Amino acid sequence: MYQVRFHGRGGQGVVTAAELLSVAAFMDGRHAQAFPSFGSERMGAPVAAFCRISDKPIRIREPVAAPDALIVQDASLVRNPDLLAGLDVTKVVLVNTTLAIHELRAEQLKTRVGLGKIVILPATEIAMELIGRNVPNVIMLSAFCAISGLIAFDTLTKAIESKFKGKIAQSNIAAAEKAWWLVQDQRLPAGPSRVTETTHA
Repeated sequence: MYQVRFHGRGGQGVVTAAELLSVAAFMDGRHAQAFPSFGSERMGAPVAAFCRISDKPIRIREPVAAPDALIVQDASLVRNPDLLAGLDVTKVVLVNTTLAIHELRAEQLKTRVGLGKIVILPATEIAMELIGRNVPNVIMLSAFCAISGLIAFDTLTKAIESKFKGKIAQSNIAAAEKAWWLVQDQRLPAGPSRVTETTHA
């Protein structure tokens, strides 16, 4: 079973990102579940969502305590205790920021998972350019799929089209494609660590 935890703020599409990942996994013939955490849903408030993917039926229903992957849609949350919990088995942390890795005030995160597992991506900038507002969810999800190899881009595109229609779907697909190739162009078969040095311009 592969478990993903998403962190962001209300209005950034955190819950939608988890749902899209589960839909894409289901389209690939796997079992999946996605659900949000309970708490404030007001605009700008911290939000978390979870997704599990497995080749077998998923029986558990509790929040993801020990994620294989952590997707952080708002870099201001990198010191949040909820975000830092349960990272002992985490293989990759994807952070939406334009800062270089050494500029991130995230010493606990760096210590917990190691620099080589942290990937940074200017998702907000891509969203503003191609979508027109600060909704980095599809961009972060696409980058994660490219890094992890869990979901093919064609499958992700179909999941996006099942959620959005018309120009909204096309702008999200364009943003997802840019993020996908931004990650793929790093050519890092051994891991994502060096992406942190080259995607913060």
